[in-house]
Amino acid sequence: MPRARNGKARRIARHARVRRKVIGTSERPRLSVFRSLHHIYAQVIDDTQGVTLVAASSLEGDLRSERNGQKKSEVSKRVGALVAERAKSNGIESVVFDRGGYKFHGRVKALADAAREGGLVF
Repeated sequence: MPRARNGKARRIARHARVRRKVIGTSERPRLSVFRSLHHIYAQVIDDTQGVTLVAASSLEGDLRSERNGQKKSEVSKRVGALVAERAKSNGIESVVFDRGGYKFHGRVKALADAAREGGLVF
């Protein structure tokens, strides 16, 4: 009889299933999202070289000081805009979105929408 898995193990299994197909290349890197209880992180990754090209998170100094009193989805929008701005400055126009096993909903959707508004294509 199979054992019941907790939520984190199920998310990791979903992410592994998605990662079998979603691969970032140098022409079209992967925009990966990680969401913790209090923070959100986004990275643009070239999987062929195994290198993080651009990163942004809600822990950064300028976002951290402005975060007080804002909802987590508002902070996620700021992180999405920041990662898009950094990617554009590095010459990255289009990415493959990796939602990290999370539902495309709430903070993950807010980050993705802000990155699209910032000029990233995915």
